[in-house]
Order: sequence, then structure tokens, then C-alpha cells
Amino acid sequence: MEVKTSLLDNMIGVGDMVLLEPLSEESFIANLKNRFDHNEIYTYIGSVVISMNPYRSLPIFTPEKVEEYRNRNFYELSPHIYALADEAYRSLRDQDKDQCILITGESGAGKTEASKLVMSYVAAVCGKGQEVNKVKEQLLQSNPVLEAFGNAKTVRNDNSSRFGKYMDIEFDFKGDPLGGVISNYLLEKSRVVKQPRGERNFHIFYQLLSGASDDTLKKLKLDRDFSKYNYLSLDSAAVNGLDDAANFRTVRNAMQIVGFMEDEVQSVLELVAAVLKLGNIEFKPDSRSNGGDESRIKDKNDLKEMCELLGIEQSVLERAFSYRTVEAKLEKVSTTLNVAQAYYARDALAKNLYSRLFSWLVTRINESIKAQAKTRHKVMGVLDIYGFEIFEDNSFEQFIINYCNEKLQQIFIELTLREEQEEYVREGIEWTNIEYFNNAIICDLIENHQNGILAMLDEECLRPGTVTDETFLDKLNTICAEHQHFESRLSKNSKFLTDHSLPHSCFRIQHYAGKVLYRVEGFVDKNNDLLYRDLSQAMYKATQSLIKQLFPEGNPAKVNLKRPPTAGSQFKASVGTLMRNLQTKNPNYIRCIKPNDKKASHIFTESLVCHQVRYLGLMENVRVRRAGYAFRQAYEPCLERYKMLCKRTWPHWRGPAREGVEVLMADLQVPTDEFAYGRSKIFIRNPKTLFFLEERRRQCLQDLATLIQKIYRGWKCRTQFLLLKKSQIVVSAWYRRYAQQKKYQRIKSATTLVQSYTRGWQARKLLRQLKYQKRCEEAVTTISAFWHGTQARMELRRLKQEARNKHAVTVIWAYWQGTKARRELRRLKEEARRKHAVAVIWAYWQGLKVRREYRKFFRANAGKKIYDFTIQRIMQKYFLGLKSNMPPMSPIDKNWPTRPYRFLDGAHKELRRIFHLWRCKKYRSQFTEEKKAVYEEKLEASELFKDKKALYPSSVNQPFKGDYLEISKNPKYQKLNSAVEEKVLLADVVNKINRANGKGTARIFLLTKKNVVLADSKTGQVKASVPLPDLASVSVSTQSDGFFALKLKEGSASAIKGDFLLSSEHLIEIITKLHRTGAKAADKEQINVDISDEFLVQFKQDKVCVKFIQGSPKNGNGASCKRKNNRLLEVSVPMTA
Repeated sequence: MEVKTSLLDNMIGVGDMVLLEPLSEESFIANLKNRFDHNEIYTYIGSVVISMNPYRSLPIFTPEKVEEYRNRNFYELSPHIYALADEAYRSLRDQDKDQCILITGESGAGKTEASKLVMSYVAAVCGKGQEVNKVKEQLLQSNPVLEAFGNAKTVRNDNSSRFGKYMDIEFDFKGDPLGGVISNYLLEKSRVVKQPRGERNFHIFYQLLSGASDDTLKKLKLDRDFSKYNYLSLDSAAVNGLDDAANFRTVRNAMQIVGFMEDEVQSVLELVAAVLKLGNIEFKPDSRSNGGDESRIKDKNDLKEMCELLGIEQSVLERAFSYRTVEAKLEKVSTTLNVAQAYYARDALAKNLYSRLFSWLVTRINESIKAQAKTRHKVMGVLDIYGFEIFEDNSFEQFIINYCNEKLQQIFIELTLREEQEEYVREGIEWTNIEYFNNAIICDLIENHQNGILAMLDEECLRPGTVTDETFLDKLNTICAEHQHFESRLSKNSKFLTDHSLPHSCFRIQHYAGKVLYRVEGFVDKNNDLLYRDLSQAMYKATQSLIKQLFPEGNPAKVNLKRPPTAGSQFKASVGTLMRNLQTKNPNYIRCIKPNDKKASHIFTESLVCHQVRYLGLMENVRVRRAGYAFRQAYEPCLERYKMLCKRTWPHWRGPAREGVEVLMADLQVPTDEFAYGRSKIFIRNPKTLFFLEERRRQCLQDLATLIQKIYRGWKCRTQFLLLKKSQIVVSAWYRRYAQQKKYQRIKSATTLVQSYTRGWQARKLLRQLKYQKRCEEAVTTISAFWHGTQARMELRRLKQEARNKHAVTVIWAYWQGTKARRELRRLKEEARRKHAVAVIWAYWQGLKVRREYRKFFRANAGKKIYDFTIQRIMQKYFLGLKSNMPPMSPIDKNWPTRPYRFLDGAHKELRRIFHLWRCKKYRSQFTEEKKAVYEEKLEASELFKDKKALYPSSVNQPFKGDYLEISKNPKYQKLNSAVEEKVLLADVVNKINRANGKGTARIFLLTKKNVVLADSKTGQVKASVPLPDLASVSVSTQSDGFFALKLKEGSASAIKGDFLLSSEHLIEIITKLHRTGAKAADKEQINVDISDEFLVQFKQDKVCVKFIQGSPKNGNGASCKRKNNRLLEVSVPMTA
């Protein structure tokens, strides 16, 4: 990787605008564009850093870059914000100079990111340690909290700071951070109640609704739906690249790190929720008996929930919204508020709640991050404040923002000139006065205590009588008419009388950045910023401790009748304090510029950049810097950089650096009027001289490079030759060694071979001897084995003969025993047969004797008794069997035990019928009244539609719910529910068919005991209400569609607009309930239900035929309606499988 040693090395364009040649606005813009196209977003104007917003991540903010710029000279490396941060930090640490870094630019230019980079760099390069790291973490984590509550999405920036922030970071003598103090300026609190189109409210509202848990939202009585809150704009609620849920978790974590207690966090969230609830409170006019106008709250639910969050009695806050009490020294006057005044009071309370909460957050953060030690600290201030604003419609906010920028420009010019003058005096260079535009006259026009615009605005606000924006403009026209920087259509200067670009209700100020047209509408109200004392006192009565802290003026024991200071005077005092603070510190400037309005990378809009360059005064800054000497450099680095241009200073200069530079400049024959010698630096007047030195240095570097290459190549060749020579000697030595080793190996191999042959002959001779001895031993063993074998076989034959003799005796004995056993078995069987025959004969004889004995007792009717007895036993057995095999108690179970005998067939069927009736009775006794009504409706639906309507089978297993919209519980339909006085029997969304095109419009269908109501599905407004007696009949088709027509009686009041053709997914339930309810409402005269695939519908004066056909609809699987002509609507129904 190439390492730069100077700002001038490999420079893209010009890194320091002071060196730009020629200097013009066109060349200035072109140089910025050239560097921006090459991802060089930082450029210097002397010690001022110009920062272009790249709108994307660049690899120039890594930890390696931090180390690269650490403890380096400001001009030593390429322009970077780290260089300025390092210069400021080292000046504070080493020279004990308090520093301030002023970051300016318009919204979207990257001011907030620049302040984060400065703070992160300082945190990275300062000391380490547990306590130091804790302080650094708290300082860094204060940013997410303030961004959540003080930043918002605007058309120019998705994370725009809507407040000015100045942070003093305090360091000890070692340069380690001890703590800090944050000051905030002019929070744009009007954004709380109203946002321009395409912009959002402050981030915290969206983060809370998106990221909080369900339990947290339930405690805060909030819903995640943004559309339910009037203070939140919906057209820009979601922002690409912005994760509100994740950011909410980051804010909660940051608040914990900074030191917020859990109850404090909960109180803050409750106040945020209260502001959202406050925006939903609406008022309606209410005329009094004396003819006066007063206001009343429409719906008190949001007011109730807000009071529960803040711990305020509802009646107290409700009265504060309806009455205003004006106190004089000895009397009180109470007046009612009309609707406009009530809305003004509501919005004023919301703005004050939020702005005071924000100020409390800043104070609370300061308590956590402030330095604990009481000794004097070194201080580095970082100012991140809104830039100069010129919009199409500029109001009070832009006026005081531009006033602040005028003061910053004034102090910028003063401090820049003072720094230049001090450096010239310090170096002993003659100082010449520089002509520049002094904007003190513009600051005086605005802030003069007697005739300034702010003073006149305060005087007009405090003046008794009728005070309007027009009277304020008249006063300006009277007092400021002769001022050269003030213009007005009605001023005494007649040249503006024909200037149609200047409206009557506006005035124009010639700022240093250009002319700005201000519309006076709202100046007086915004400057007053009044909050009625009744609301302050109501807030003070809250049980929540944080609310009491935010509204101390509401304490009845400390009533202050003095009018509070105006917004303009407060801001003027804050700016004055800020200016005095900045004048005590050494300034460092970062000028932020946004390259385009599309928030896109790689796009450079020259007109937009040119506009920002003008109002930031960058060209004037360059001219002030170049008025004397354009470039200055210490003697040591200057000599080190250019010493190769003179033979006397190259390669080493042994004397003082200044003398070396003098020798160098004399040798180069640079005109003496082009440079001057200071005490520690050389000053060069014209950039051409510097570029001349750079060009000579570049040529000299090329010559030196050629010389170095020549010497290197010669050295390389000599080294190669010596290496080859040395290698040849080594190769020869290794070869001779190899040849001797090979010869030794051959001799050694031959000797080994002879030795092996000799040893082999001796071994074979010994082997023959051993083999002969072994054969002799084996022959003796064989003979002995054969002898022993013969003896063993003879003994075996003897033993086998003896065993055969013993076996023959055993077999003969076994046969003899078997013969004896068989003979005994035959004898026993014969004896048993004889005994059985005797027993049988005896049994027959006994039976014969018994029959002869009892024959005299039998009569002629003995058979019937035996028959009856047998039947009784069979029936008893049948009933007992039936008892043990009873079927289940379910009425739909058809199982029944089979009959055992045919003669029981009639009793069997009758018992089955009686059991089924008893089982059904037991089942019906379990029904509640509601369940009976449901089954009665199902039964009536069956009578109406079974085998008549193809849609009926699919509705059998669907329960009739009735209120599908939960209209009594859903707050969305609260207004509609209150409009319907009777109990709602059925509520559903249906489609009302338009006869013109056959398309449906969503409507809410309500059925009560007396009426059928159709209402708008979005607003809940009642569109039509038909009494049930006016309903003649209902027509439906035989197919599986959901279309039905409500036909009205001719001559009735409801029949003026004609019949209704509707479509619903719950058609069976709607017609059934309508049929039942209509019979009750029309004195038992039931509503006819016509089921046909073709019927007529009366639309106003015309009758239209509705015809149902089977087909394949184009869109989805549902039925579709299409107009064929003026008299025919055709409904295409999909064919069922």
C-alpha cells in the first residue's frame, strides 16, 4: 500500500483550496467535484475542513485510519476529519489550549455524523482504564438518546437534527476525558403537532410504537397502528434503511448506560405516550345560554387514558381545556374557550410537554456525564448546529436560525483573521489589513436592543391592545425602512413598490449568504409561545413527580404574574452565551456540504453545491487566507522535502534548518518578494511558487530514481556474477566428493560379495551334516511309532469284542420286558370295558323306574305351563342381555342389539323406538336457551334452503355467529354503534352491487329487531335504514353464490331509491335471521324467500333482470357480476364438482 508523507503527494485536484490556481468560484466547484468523484470527500482551506456527504460507507474510518492519523502533523497526510480532530486534541493535551470544533452546514450535509466521528476519534486516541472507558461510553451513548428525541425524518435528511447541540468535553491534565456538559438550542417543537408533507415527527414516537413489547404498550395504553394518532404523519411513517424497532432497543440500552433509572425511563415513556394521546383529543362547539361560544371534548376516552398516565384528575384537565383564567393583581377573570382556542391550548400543551421533556433529558444526561473533580479542566467543545436555511416559505424558525448563523459567521471571520494576525506577529512577518465583508451590520439589524427586529417583535408582543403580524410588519416598515439590508414592499424606499417578487405580508433581509424572504405570518404567536396558566396548574397537580418538575410555574404557592420571556429573547441570550464561550476557545471548523438533494451517492449537483459554498462563505475564507501568504511550512519539513533540489543541501545538511532553507531558496533563484522568513516557518506568497518547487522536486525525484535504478542494476549484476562463481566452486567440490564416494562403494560391494560366497559354502557344508543327523533320528522314531501302533490296535480289537457281547444281553432283556407290559395292558382294557357296560345298563334301568314312578302325576295342561315357563325364561334372558348391550346416548347413533328370536320382533322394534325418544329427551334437556335458538335457526335454514340452494350444504357445519364485526367492542365502530339504538342481531361486511358496472362496494350490514341498516365500511356513516315491515321479499339463486336481493314494498318510504342487490359470504345466516326477525316485526307475516336463477330488481324507476349462469369466472373462484345491457345483470357462478 502506498504511504503518503505529505498533503502534496499524489494529490487528486488540490487538497488545500488555498493553493488553488486560478482562484474562482468555477475552479473551486470543479476541484470539489474532481475530488468527490475519486472518493476524496475532505478538502482543506488552511485549517478548515470541507466535508462532502458521500451518502454511503467508505473504508476511511477504520481503526487503522485512526492509528495512521494519530500524532501526525495536520498537513502530513491527505485531508481528513481525523487530522483536524487530532490537531485539536493534541493542542488541548500538550499546549493546554481549550478547543472548540464548529460544525456547520444545511440539513442532510452530514453534521451529526461529523460530530460522531470527532467524538469517536477522541475516544479512540485518549487514555484507557475502567473509569475512563466508562466516561467515554457515557459520552458516546448520549448521542442515540438525543437523536431519538431530537431528530426526525425530513425531505432533505432521514436523520435530521431538529435542535442545536453544543457539547463541552472535559479532560484532565493527561488528556483523559472526565465528563461533559451538553447545551441544546431551539428544539423545533412545532414538529410535535404538525409536520410538512413527506416528513415525520420525532423518531421516539415511531420507535416506541414499533419496538416496545406488547406489555409495555398495554401499560402505556398505546396501539402499534400509527394511523390511530393524529400527531403522526402516515405518508412517511416507514423510512427505508431505518429500523425503528432496533433503534428503540438501542435507545433503551443507551439510557441505561448513561445512568437513567428504570422508573425515570418509564416516566419518560409515559410522557411520550401522553403526547400521542393528547393529539387525539378533539373538540366540538357548544353554545351557551347567553349566546357565547364554548367547546366540549367529543370523546373523553383519550383524555381519560392520558390523565391515568400522568396521574391527573380528569375533571381538572377538562376544565383547563374549556376555560382560561386571567389574573391581575387583585382579581381573576375566567373566560370560556371556543373550539379554535381549545385546539390552540391542546397543541401548546403538547409542544411544551415535549420541549420541556427534552430539556429535562439534556439536564439529566449532564448530571450523569459531568466531571466529578472540582479542579480546573481542559475543555473541547463540539458544536453541531443547523446551517443557513433558505426555503420557499421562511418563517420565525428560519429567521432565528439564520440569525444564529450570522453570529457564527461573524465570529468565524473575527477568529480566522485573529488567528492569521497572531501567526504573522508570532513569526515576525509584517501584517497587512485585509478587506472583507463585515456582517456586524446585519447582526445589529436583528439584535439591536432598541431598533433591532427581535426587540421590536418583543415590544409588539408585550404591547396592550390588538397585536397582529401585520402591526409588527408596519412597525418594521417604519423603523427599518432606511436600513440598506432590509427590504419591504411598503417601506419608504420606493424602488420596491413595483417589485412583485416581494409580497405585501413579507420582508426581505440581505444576509451574508444571500437574500432571504420571510413571511411574517405566525411571528407574534411563535415568539409569545404562551401556555395558559390553567394548563400549567393542571399539570402541576399531577401525581407523577417528573410532571411537577417540568411545570414549576404551576405551583399555586409561587404564582408569578410576570409575563414569561419570549422565544426570541431566550434564543438571543443563548446565542450570546454561546458566542462568549466560543471566543474563549481555539476554533476548529468543519464545513459540511451535501452534493445532491436525492440522498444518493456518486451524484454531484453543481448548482446546489455552489449555493452552499456561497452561504458558507468559503470563497471569502480562501481569500482571507490568501490575502498575505498562501502557504507556510516549518523549516525542518520544508528542508526535508526540497533538499534534493540543491547540491549543498543534498543528501544531508549539517547546519540549522533555517540556514539550509535560505541556501536552498538562493540556489533555486526564487524572487525574494515571493517568500518571507519567519522565526520557525517559511512563508510563500503565491501558489505558483509552491507548484514550481513541487515540479522541480518531481523532476529531481525522477532523476534520482533513474540513478538509483542504474546503481541497483550494476550491484545486482555484480552480485549475480559472484554468486555464480561461488556456486561453481561448490559444485566442483561436491562432484569430487561424489566420485570418491562412488569408488569406495564399488570396492566395499566387491569385498562383501567375496565374503558372502565363503560364508555360504561353510553354511551349506554344516547344513548337510545336520540333515544326515536329523534323518537318523527320524528313522528310529518311525520304527518305534509303528511298534506302539500295532500293540494299540490289538488292544482295541479285544475291547470292542467285549462291548458287543454286553450289548446283545441288554437287547434281549429289553424285548422280554416289552412283551410282558403289552400283555398286562390288554388285560386291563378288557376289564374296563366290562365295567362301563354295567354302568350304562344300570343307568337305563334307573331311568325306566323313574318314568314309571312319575307318570301318574302328569295332567293334560302340563304342556302349556311348561311352555309359559319356557317363554318367561326366554324373555328374562332377552331383557338381561339387552341391559348389558345398551347402545350409546348419542341421538345420532343408530346401533341396536339384534333380536334372538323371531317372535320378539314387535317388542324389539317398540323398545328401540321408546329408547330413542327417551334418549332424545335427555339430550334436549341439556340445551340452554341460546343453544335452542341456534338449533331453531339451523332448522329454519334447513326448511328454507335444503335441496333448494346449492350453497346450503357447506353452511350446515358453520355456526351462526351473528356479530362478525364485534361492533360493540371495536372502537373503530363506536360511532356507528351509538347511532343504532336497538340491539344488533347480525353485523357483517357485504358488497352492494352497482347496477352501472356490476362492481361491488363494501358496506356494513346491520340487522336489528326493527330495521336493516347499511353503513360505510370506512367512516361508519349510515347510508340506508329500512324498517322490516317495508321489506316485501328476498330473492336468491339456486346456485352456490352469495348474491341476494332485498325487495321493498311499493309505496313505502324506503322504496324511493329502489331495491338492494347485495353479496355476502354468510348468505344462509343473513336470510334465515331476516326471515325469523321479519315475521316478528311484521305481525307474524313472514318475509317471502324466492329461490330462482332469474329475478327482477327495482333500481329507482327501472327494473333490471338478474340472471345466474354457470361458468368460469376470470378473477379467483368466486361469483362475478357483469352488466350486459341496461336491463340485464349477469352473474357467473363457478361450476361445483
